[in-house]
Amino acid sequence: MARTVRPTAYGTPEVLEIVETPIPQPAVDGVVVEVRAAGVNPIDWKIYSGAFHTVDDEHKDAAGVAADLPRLGMECAGVVTAIGSEVTGVQVGDEVIVYPASGAYADYVTAPVAALIPKPADLGWPEAGSLMLAGLTATHALHAAGVGAGDTVLIHGAAGGVGLMAVQLAAALGATVIATAAARNHEALRGLGAIPVTYGSGLLDRVRAAAPGGVTAAVDCAGSDEALDTSLELVADPQRIVSITGGDGRLAAGIKVLGYGPGEDAGTEFRQAARAELAARAGAGELLVLIDNVYPLQEAAKAHQAGISGHAPGKLVLVP
Repeated sequence: MARTVRPTAYGTPEVLEIVETPIPQPAVDGVVVEVRAAGVNPIDWKIYSGAFHTVDDEHKDAAGVAADLPRLGMECAGVVTAIGSEVTGVQVGDEVIVYPASGAYADYVTAPVAALIPKPADLGWPEAGSLMLAGLTATHALHAAGVGAGDTVLIHGAAGGVGLMAVQLAAALGATVIATAAARNHEALRGLGAIPVTYGSGLLDRVRAAAPGGVTAAVDCAGSDEALDTSLELVADPQRIVSITGGDGRLAAGIKVLGYGPGEDAGTEFRQAARAELAARAGAGELLVLIDNVYPLQEAAKAHQAGISGHAPGKLVLVP
């Protein structure tokens, strides 16, 4: 038997339970992966809390909301333990990253071959299991904002999983990075090449002081009114402001919104194409996956409580 974490009802993290299930068998064109680490992401608790926004029908499977009680875990890394009869190019024993995954909060996960990326040998399991969703979201956001060399980009919520990735990737592109975060995270952000500023009252003036030449683009990983208002005030072209979270009013503001809802950009093809390069950069040490905490599988509720609190700098990871 194998273990899977599933919500027993919609609600708070207390509804999460360990369920025993048979070890899965691969589809003829798929594999079974023994999970070594699974990334924890805000979408995981949003889809069983009832707080998730409206989702386009064509994106329900990708967003994990098609089932009455959704399967949790959209990314993981592990070892291939079984392959389907029609599978080529993959062997039992291969170490892989699985993205997109479905039901990765488990001892084993099934996946199509197209979801597999070879795990770089020098990348640890927690880092490999939590790289893709945040890394690809950050990559997509910077691409959508057109960030490149010579830009000054304002990244809100820079100490979270996506924000930390966006800071590094923007700096690697040659942009000047202004990063909003609590003061306790400023030193770490400076180490990644950013100019940190504290969010809250007076943010607009602090950003102007940090970027006297102006701000050309913004990535909002915080979803607050403050982040939206500050970005609109500073960035001349609203189409160079990209938000990954927040209320429905973001679309009305004329900015770009990433996600699965009506009018939002899921970026599925772009993200799929970016996976291999992202893994290679992380494996080479060019992109750090900063881990806040690692929890055993049976403590998924505790991991979600930590994530919901909003104080975790970096990624949260489950390890079976």
